[in-house]
Amino acid sequence: MLRIGPYTLPSRALLAPMAGVTDRPFRILCRHLGAGLAASEMLTSDARLWHTPKSRRRLDHSGEPEPRVVQLAGADPQVLAEAARLSVERGAQIIDLNMGCPAKKVCGKACGSALLRDETLVAQILAALVEAVPVPVTLKIRTGWDPEHRNGVAIAQLAERCGIQALAVHGRTRADFYQGAAEYETIRAIKSAVRIPIFANGDIRSPADARKVLDFTGADGVMIGRAAFGEPWIFRAIEDFLAARPAAPPSRAEVRDIILAHLDSLYGFYGEETGVRIARKHIGWYCERCFSDPEPIRLDLMAAQDVREQFARVRRHFDAWAADCARAA
Repeated sequence: MLRIGPYTLPSRALLAPMAGVTDRPFRILCRHLGAGLAASEMLTSDARLWHTPKSRRRLDHSGEPEPRVVQLAGADPQVLAEAARLSVERGAQIIDLNMGCPAKKVCGKACGSALLRDETLVAQILAALVEAVPVPVTLKIRTGWDPEHRNGVAIAQLAERCGIQALAVHGRTRADFYQGAAEYETIRAIKSAVRIPIFANGDIRSPADARKVLDFTGADGVMIGRAAFGEPWIFRAIEDFLAARPAAPPSRAEVRDIILAHLDSLYGFYGEETGVRIARKHIGWYCERCFSDPEPIRLDLMAAQDVREQFARVRRHFDAWAADCARAA
């Protein structure tokens, strides 16, 4: 049984928070398809900026299954503490701090993984967050700033002392960005050094990968990012595999229905113009996963300019794809 504070997680596979991807429609979809937890897109701790359309959408957790997780980014302990309090007032049930984002615009403000360079500040931030709110506080980190300063174990021990209740670790340093292979030795060392739940993240692309990483690191669960693009049912597949349950992948008809429902939720959440634009990247990922020759189909779908046309084209292509499988059977 895997718990974070009072919450028992239904699965050991979690959705990684990713800006521009893990919006409310995608989080709800992934939870429905087996994700044990799904944190919001990274939200700035500066509440003065929460009035923008982007921030208002990131603050919207209507209809999400519990526990609802808000991920914050910032570098000022008191500003972060106030943002956490406001988030809890708005319904957040877990607060997650981002210390893993490698983006220049985030690190340039001494946020995200840049915080790994200042353990004193990290301690001040974590203590302020834990003291500020009555809900669990969790943390997402990388293994260090660069290979010469891989201080993930020290940060994890500091986090546990401050009262952090779970830790997700991406197996790269900030200097690595997303290049090269993730390394799991540091995650294994972190798991050996602390008692709080640890989630391994990085290059976990399949149920077999999840099993291998868990066996090597001893981690309590895995956090899935890019592998969920176009394949949100991966969470159920991972949990079935870890539990040694017989499971079949979703049928083509089921995949088609998942995709159409996802598009419908995007249109409802964003409105027509933005919904069509946001849907394009998901459509592209679904095409890459489903079609042996995706490019001609992807180009046709990208050309749709409004909701009615986009939805109709997606339905036509995926209806044909599902029918091909039915005929072959």
